Amino acid sequence: MLRHLYLIIILLITSSPLMADDSIPPQKKGVIGVLYDFVKEFSRVDTNYVEPQRYNFAAMIQNTNTYEVYRLSSSDGMNVVFAPKPRIKVGPYFGWRWIFLGYTLDVAHIKESGRNQDFNLSLYSNQIGVDLFYRRTGDNYKIKEIDVGRQYDTEGLKDLPFDGIEASIKGFNLYYIFNHRKFSYPAAYSQSTVQRRSAGSFMAGIGYTRHGLNMDWMKLSAIIKQHTGYTAPNGLDANRNLPPHIDYTDYSISGGYAYNWVPVRNLLIDASLSIGLSYKTTRGDNHEDKPWFKQLSLHNTNIDAIGRMGIVWNNTKWFVGANAVFHSYNYHKSQITTNNTFGNVNIYIGFNFDRR
Repeated sequence: MLRHLYLIIILLITSSPLMADDSIPPQKKGVIGVLYDFVKEFSRVDTNYVEPQRYNFAAMIQNTNTYEVYRLSSSDGMNVVFAPKPRIKVGPYFGWRWIFLGYTLDVAHIKESGRNQDFNLSLYSNQIGVDLFYRRTGDNYKIKEIDVGRQYDTEGLKDLPFDGIEASIKGFNLYYIFNHRKFSYPAAYSQSTVQRRSAGSFMAGIGYTRHGLNMDWMKLSAIIKQHTGYTAPNGLDANRNLPPHIDYTDYSISGGYAYNWVPVRNLLIDASLSIGLSYKTTRGDNHEDKPWFKQLSLHNTNIDAIGRMGIVWNNTKWFVGANAVFHSYNYHKSQITTNNTFGNVNIYIGFNFDRR
């Protein structure tokens, strides 16, 4: 896995427009130098559309707001939506060319110690992008919406804290930008280039994620009964109807389109959407006595999505903007259907210095 990550980083470095002015002296070329020039030439940008970075360093302050929603629907008609309290983080960032590092403090939970863990890393170059993420939540969920039948009033359950759910997700998305000479993702999401003329591009990608969900149905059933008088059918209290653990692996291929709109000089508005066809497997789906291709089932296919929006004003020296990146995953079995949507909204302001 680490070797694959190193390869991705090397590709991002060599495909970045920040390297457009760098070169290897002819006498020092060789196999590595030839490969470097090949990748660099393949990834050059059209400067009529994209202006490369002119500075070596950057500094900024960023506010990151993290959101997550889990929707569960049972085979007996119960629907419930859980969401943790948004995490609000603020902190400084410092960058050198394509490398950007920083630290944020969760100002909404300074005095709280819980099981929540959150790591997100998005690397943008002009032709290749990758999202790496790891999230674990489980001590600050609230019931945002619930339906157990029209005859039951569930208003008293809304915004009620519920600690009987714990969720985790980890994985990556890797995608390719086809029109990478005229369209720049870094201009919208990493401020390392400036989009000068409007342009769009089709994208294609692959993804891998591991999902885990632990659900205490007995605790949820007791809370529902306490507030509504509803008694779950089919032995839900004994956990015979719904699985207490949902663990699956998601493999996906995706395609989409992104567009950078430049209404006035230095201002960029971006929107993109990728739809993924995913195949999900659980431990119970694997049978050692059958070859893998005979274990495939159309019932394990679902539709996932990744959406991005961004607005940024960048005059190459100063920049200010906001962006949002959200992922949505769906899982369906005969007893349970789940939808998990999570993402970040970032607001930032910064400047570049040390002109190259």
